Amino acid sequence: MTGSKDDKFAPHPVKDQFPGVEFCINSNPPWAEAVILAFQHYLVMLGTIVIISSIIVPPMGGSNVEKARLIQTMLFVSGCNTLLQTLFGTRLPVVIGGSFRFVVPMLFVALQDRYSIYLDPVERFRHTMRGMQGALMISSLLPILLGFLGIWRLVVRYLSPLSAVPLVTLVGIGLYAQGFPLLAQCIEIGLPELILLVLSSQYVPYWFKSKWLDRFAVLISVATVWAYASLLTAAGAYKNRPPNTQFSCRVDRSGLVSGASWLKFPYPFQWGQPTVHAGEAFVMLAAAFVSLIESTGTFIAAARYGSATHVPSSVLSRGAAWLGLGILMDGLWGTGTGSTASVENVGLLAVTKVGSRRVIQMSAGFMFLFSILGKFGAIIASIPLPIIGALYCVLFAYMSSAGLGLLQYCNLNSYRTKFILGFSLFMGLSVPQYFNDYVVTTGYGPVRSRSTWFNELMLVIFTSPPTVAGIVGMFLDRTLGYNHKDVRTDGGRHWWGKFKYFERDVRSAEFYSLPYGLSKYFPSV
Repeated sequence: MTGSKDDKFAPHPVKDQFPGVEFCINSNPPWAEAVILAFQHYLVMLGTIVIISSIIVPPMGGSNVEKARLIQTMLFVSGCNTLLQTLFGTRLPVVIGGSFRFVVPMLFVALQDRYSIYLDPVERFRHTMRGMQGALMISSLLPILLGFLGIWRLVVRYLSPLSAVPLVTLVGIGLYAQGFPLLAQCIEIGLPELILLVLSSQYVPYWFKSKWLDRFAVLISVATVWAYASLLTAAGAYKNRPPNTQFSCRVDRSGLVSGASWLKFPYPFQWGQPTVHAGEAFVMLAAAFVSLIESTGTFIAAARYGSATHVPSSVLSRGAAWLGLGILMDGLWGTGTGSTASVENVGLLAVTKVGSRRVIQMSAGFMFLFSILGKFGAIIASIPLPIIGALYCVLFAYMSSAGLGLLQYCNLNSYRTKFILGFSLFMGLSVPQYFNDYVVTTGYGPVRSRSTWFNELMLVIFTSPPTVAGIVGMFLDRTLGYNHKDVRTDGGRHWWGKFKYFERDVRSAEFYSLPYGLSKYFPSV
């Protein structure tokens, strides 16, 4: 079989900025459309908050009342952090939300023996939360210092497209356990959501020229399947099913609506005065470090889907500092988790093809609104988690493909490139799998020193796929054949060389300059 006369047998051109984005970082859709898009971003980030609170609240002794209040607090702080990051941090269209990487440290705090003396569950919850707050506030110093002192800027300058591929790719793929396994907890609503979302976001644009259906695919599919799940619940489809099935499938089993207050304003130290224990702070420091690495990968992907140039090193360092301030706010308010750049919201940028900064800032308004109006926020937070799992299957996939897209800068006909890519990706999946399996079979991690906090610290770091892959990839890229004449071009360093320093590319000022003329007083280098 021969090719068509119109076939062009040439590589696809390399693009500094991702094409096909309908609204880039600095452009804004019409106000009505922007409001709906902002609500979609709120809806997507809400799932992670609900999942995290469902994991950590029961071991702390909390009930649905504490769970609902914790979700309200997470929403409020996420709104603050999102505004700060988009205004003064990287200025990328990223939502700053809760991080799964803080779950292990939080459980480590919650299961400490000193809290078992409190017989009243509410009292135990409050004292446990105070211990978490103290550890979070101490851990926030790491990204704050690395960012504001410019140390992180020096670190990320060693990133090349080759070493960034495993980092960015596994930020998405590393969350595979939150995808189909979560969907399969109630397959009769999770699978229809996945099919409807793929049809409306991917196939419909090829069938019809209208853009509104695929742009609002998440909102339309969730509303449709949520209504379907409500009909199944009302019809008694789950009356005689096991409790776990009822919790996953029914729309009236979350307990959030009854537990939430009508009006509640989260405030600092609402749980009492934080307490600090050194071992817990060290474990939380590891989670902050992992969150910083993963957020760096998310920032790189957000720049692609926002049709911006690669993020300058100084801007990534600035973003790290404000991420640290976000973790500090988590400790002050008592959110029960630390902050990270939301992976699912970056995936939503790709689904909608809208990378507008203003849309993300407007989504923070919904976070503020529903954090205060607790009952209304709880209704939306009661969406069955299998529906959220179906969303993650698509959104995390887009995040992963942003990392694979960086391969365009690399020489794929090089054995060195093949080894670094394959080995770092493989180790990024294999090492965390070993640690997780060890915990499942034995109840503790494979590192068994006399120091419990050190064992947990190692568990936090080595159960993060992007952290392992990023460290391995960067080490190999900077040491393997470093002085060879083709290494720089094979790894794509020459493509990112102009973005190492802020002033080398005039487009950096267009996308990443601080607002209100602040760049004059706080210049990026």
